[in-house]
Amino acid sequence: MISAFDVIGPAMVGPSSSHTAGACRIGIIARHLFAGTPREATIELHGSFASTGTGHATDRALVAGLLGFAPDDERIKDAFSQAATLGLHFEILSADFGEDAHPNSARLTVKGENGEDHSLLAASVGGGMVEVREVDGYTTSFGGQLETLLLWHEDKPGFLAKVTALLSCVEANIATIRTSRKGRGAEALSVIEVDVPLPDDCLSLLAKISPTRTVRHFSRLP
Repeated sequence: MISAFDVIGPAMVGPSSSHTAGACRIGIIARHLFAGTPREATIELHGSFASTGTGHATDRALVAGLLGFAPDDERIKDAFSQAATLGLHFEILSADFGEDAHPNSARLTVKGENGEDHSLLAASVGGGMVEVREVDGYTTSFGGQLETLLLWHEDKPGFLAKVTALLSCVEANIATIRTSRKGRGAEALSVIEVDVPLPDDCLSLLAKISPTRTVRHFSRLP
C-alpha cells in the first residue's frame, strides 16, 4: 500500500526527496545494524549520488542518518560538524557499482566501538523511499516501511519455523521473509517484515532461538 504521504513526499529539510530524505533514511538503517552509534564509516556514492550528491546534501544526509537524525531535522545541514562532536569519523568516496546498480545508490561500511562492523548497499528509489539490496554481503530487499527484523544465524533446519511460531504467539502478521545464506548449513541472514510493533519480551526470546547469532530490529522509518 502507498499512502498519500508517499506520493507527496516525506517531511524533510530538502532540497531533494530522493537525494536528501532518501539518503538520510539509508543512513538511519545502517545505524540500526548496531545497538548504538557507529564510530567509523566509509560512505561510497554511485551514479547520481556521486555526481550531484554534494549539491543535494546527499553526503550530509547520509552522515545525519548515521547519527540518528530524521529527514526533517534541521541539523542535517550541520551533519559534518555534528559528527565531529559526537565522535563519528567518516570518509566519503565515489564508486562504480556497475550498470545494474540504481543511480542513487550508496554503500556504507560502518564500525562500532567494540569492533563490530557491518556493510549495507541501498538505493533511494524516489519520493524518499529506499530499498536495501545487500547487508553484510547477503542479498536482500526491504525498505523500512514496516517493522523490520534482521537475524544473523546459522542455516539450520527448523530455524524459521521457530521464529514464525514465536511471532504468531504475539499475533504479529508477517509481510515478508527473505533468507540469504553463504551455503548450505553455513551463516545466513533472514530479514522479516511484520505489520505491528514487537514487544520487548518477544525480541528477547528471538535472540535466544538457536542458532541465532545477532538480532536487530527497527520500526517504520521516519
